Amino acid sequence: MINLDNELAEQYLADSREHLEAIETYLVSPKSAGLEIDEELLNRAFRAVHSIQGGAGIFDLVRVGDLARRTEEALALIRSREMVLTPDRVRVLLSATDRLQDLIQRPVTSNHTDITEIMAALGRLLSDYRATDVNGRTPAIAQEPRGGRPLRMLLAEDDFASRLMLQSFLSRYGECHVAVNGREAVDAFRFSLERGLRYDLICMDIMMPEMDGREAVRQVRGLEEEHGILSTSGAKIIMTTAVDDIKEVIRCFRELCDVYLIKPIDLGKLLAQMRAFQLVQ
Repeated sequence: MINLDNELAEQYLADSREHLEAIETYLVSPKSAGLEIDEELLNRAFRAVHSIQGGAGIFDLVRVGDLARRTEEALALIRSREMVLTPDRVRVLLSATDRLQDLIQRPVTSNHTDITEIMAALGRLLSDYRATDVNGRTPAIAQEPRGGRPLRMLLAEDDFASRLMLQSFLSRYGECHVAVNGREAVDAFRFSLERGLRYDLICMDIMMPEMDGREAVRQVRGLEEEHGILSTSGAKIIMTTAVDDIKEVIRCFRELCDVYLIKPIDLGKLLAQMRAFQLVQ
């Protein structure tokens, strides 16, 4: 956890307020009011709430993280056409955005704020959605279940010692490919998609030569979307970073990374994340 009383925290909170404006802009847009989907605005809203949720963990803003995560789940269902917008659902999501705004405005006391009511409303929304698109069709699932196939992983790391340790560890759980910089990682990811293969997990260092991890994540998510794969059903991306790179971590959440680990990597924590992603038992 990083102290809230510093420049980095202030920047995160200021960015979060801007992100909330993006979410509200989508929810009150004419298309949303007409129960249509504005792809550009929806993607902005999804990235915004993902960034809030990711950064909340850095500053131990538990209530902010919990509420942002639940809101992100709803927006993810809308993006995948598994949830149809209705006036009631728009109202619930606007209420969640307003509640997030309140928490962001008072971060020091946010962990002691009661959000039971809005969390329950979002819970009902998530458990009661119709799994059809706006034309009444059952949506296609972008990512097929992995089933019994071996886990496929991509490790992007320029430091030899870190690369050797992580490759040795990850190889216990499946096929692990290695890239020494962000450009190689993007090329490997593109090649895998073109072959009809999928990476389940990417461990991406932030500070690398030729192309840094943040740009690599941006391009990876772009390649997924070109193939009709939303980030919520795409590869799980773990950023690996030094403590001094926390500012870059926050930026990486905007590019839709999933989580981060501080170097030197605790392999127990890495395994715990893999289990949380349901990639291993």
